[in-house]
Amino acid sequence: MTDAYAWIEQSLATIHRADWYRSVQTINGRSGAMVLLEGREVINFASNDYLGLAGNERLIAAATAAVQEFGTGCTGSRLLSGHRELHQELEKAIASFKQTEDAVVFSSGYLANLGTITALVGKRDLILADQYNHSSLKNGAILSGATTIEYPHCDVQALRSELQRLRQDYRRCLIVTDSVFSMDGDLCPLPALLDLAQEYSCMLLVDEAHATGVLGKTGAGCVEHFGCTGRQLVQIGTLSKALGSLGGYVAGSATLIDFLRNRAASWIYTTALSPADTAAALAAINIVQQEPQQRTRLWKNVDYLKILIQEQLPNLQLLPSQSPILCFQLPSAADVLKAGSQLKSAGIFAPAIRPPTVPTSRIRISLMATHQAAHIEKLIEVLKGIDCDDLIKSR
Repeated sequence: MTDAYAWIEQSLATIHRADWYRSVQTINGRSGAMVLLEGREVINFASNDYLGLAGNERLIAAATAAVQEFGTGCTGSRLLSGHRELHQELEKAIASFKQTEDAVVFSSGYLANLGTITALVGKRDLILADQYNHSSLKNGAILSGATTIEYPHCDVQALRSELQRLRQDYRRCLIVTDSVFSMDGDLCPLPALLDLAQEYSCMLLVDEAHATGVLGKTGAGCVEHFGCTGRQLVQIGTLSKALGSLGGYVAGSATLIDFLRNRAASWIYTTALSPADTAAALAAINIVQQEPQQRTRLWKNVDYLKILIQEQLPNLQLLPSQSPILCFQLPSAADVLKAGSQLKSAGIFAPAIRPPTVPTSRIRISLMATHQAAHIEKLIEVLKGIDCDDLIKSR
């Protein structure tokens, strides 16, 4: 008899040999521009807390008050015992923020993508997806049972060619893309995608996870940034990044949201978002709308880092980015692990990102509104001390 579980140890050994092995790094205390990482204070360039709201006193107060009033959990799904008026307040706030007819809140952004994609398409349908899409979008496509074709990253002409070749063979077609690509920092060509969707009678799903609170005149995301507010599409996002809480949302037409409440399994069969997370997200949306200076500070920091790189590290070639996410590539997983370790030793927390998460190994730097100029200047000084032969490799 052979051990049915022996393959797991062998698989782990393969992961180690490829330098793909991952383990957690413990942060103590609150999130912020400075954090205690494994007991040592470091400058935090690893967070998606773009506006610095995860440690904001107003979000903490809102979450605490919600726990006092409603308890720690909702104890059931929204359609059974889990619905609270607070959930509805948050959904109305999201719809107003995104300027859509309605919105529905999920217990995570991952669940929002899985539930929405599997509700919208099935075995008789087609999904056309950007090859750099987030794991949740990719897995949602697999679970849906639809025929899924990936098109080259942000390649509108390749997408058009696939539509010309395949669209007539399927009942429904769903185009799926991130708006901000989280491991590169670039933006999808949203206006062109919307035009194609309209031309070929397709639905378009855009994941605004890394755009919500960050892009657009009011921080509503890429849809606002590109002047596409009001156009018909499915907008998905998270409450866990710039909004400093936890959960996901879908915003769109009243008909779409009503349909999802009846067909999205990851909403119907999942315990409702906790009162604390719901209240914190609601407080965050209010701050984003009422205090645009938070977003202004974020973009000043992004611009300042880019200027310093251009002036002091001219050979460091960043991946194209129009977001607070700035990445530079290294030749191998071993090289990026070495660079990440050197950064951490010097007091900089910037994660090493490796396959299979991304096609090429890289250091990912994410800016926050709460970073000070001195934090950014320290990052530049530390980068100067890392092996330049590795750093100048570019895509």
